[in-house]
Amino acid sequence: MPVPIRRLCVALTLCTALLAGTTACGTGEKTSTKDTAAVQTVPAADTPSPTTSAERQKFAKTRFVTNAGLAAGATYQWIVKPWKAGTFKKGAKGRKAALVKAGLAGAFTYNRLKAAERNAQGDPTLSKALAPLSSGIDALKDLPSRLRKGDDSAVNSFNDTIDKVKGAGASAGAPVKDQVPSASQLAKGS
Repeated sequence: MPVPIRRLCVALTLCTALLAGTTACGTGEKTSTKDTAAVQTVPAADTPSPTTSAERQKFAKTRFVTNAGLAAGATYQWIVKPWKAGTFKKGAKGRKAALVKAGLAGAFTYNRLKAAERNAQGDPTLSKALAPLSSGIDALKDLPSRLRKGDDSAVNSFNDTIDKVKGAGASAGAPVKDQVPSASQLAKGS
């Protein structure tokens, strides 16, 4: 059965490309010690830094504002708003779905607030303002389970912590505005 000439040309081209690629990417074990010694003596300080310290601080504030804003938006949209509407009460329509979303939002909020706390370390003013809130952020870890049990104080804890983080950001010159995360961000947790 004869093979069409096009298939032969394609197969020959692919084989040649693969062969050339493997020989070009060889390990080259015949390198001299003079070349490797020259590479080893180059100081690591010559490698460029991605940002200056001033840029790192500016980016730290920006990342802080973004992460804290996402945490605030998720808290308001999926925890505070349904709680005010009475969706978490037993027998309420859509209670199970609201509790699942609130649990995801709680975990998302905790994750974003921890990221905002890490970002604040890059800016001296933010780190001083956020330092007293560290324990409050850590306390949010177990609140999603309290939400599922119907504990109303969990909602207040989330809301109070978010308000304190917003206040700390505003006092450090980084005002935080609510940003509602997408459902995919909420599901991924980041």
